[in-house]
Amino acid sequence: MEENIILNAHNKAEYPPMHTCEHILNQTMVRMFGCERSKNAHIERKKSKINYDLPEKPTDEQIGEIAKKVNEVIAADVPVTYEYVKREDVPANVPLDKLPDAAEDTLRLVRVGKYDVCACIGAHVDHTAQIGTFHINSTSYKDGQFRIVFKLLDTQWE
Repeated sequence: MEENIILNAHNKAEYPPMHTCEHILNQTMVRMFGCERSKNAHIERKKSKINYDLPEKPTDEQIGEIAKKVNEVIAADVPVTYEYVKREDVPANVPLDKLPDAAEDTLRLVRVGKYDVCACIGAHVDHTAQIGTFHINSTSYKDGQFRIVFKLLDTQWE
């Protein structure tokens, strides 16, 4: 008999390609710069922005590499899957600091292939090829905050 899982109420309907791309971008930044996942992001259908705490502004070459790595994961067409686990069974490498204090004891882990895993209740694509092409519109750096403004091209969602 299948258990009926109840997740926290969610107050926003994300655009699945952009939200899934946020997961890939977060993991890319963690891998490239050793920083934490973004603590604040504004993820929308047409254009999104996301900030990372970094000690210095990435070079133009590094910014190009960010886009290249994100697009490699997208092009690999990996599945996006879900796993429900008790809070005490969450792997040590999965941060829980973004969860609300009232988060349920059962959490949903979202996996983007073997590239990323995080606790999330948002909407996602079924596989990464549905995302399209990641494009960095602009970047800025001020007071230890690196901001990336991006959009998606050729999205295969709907």
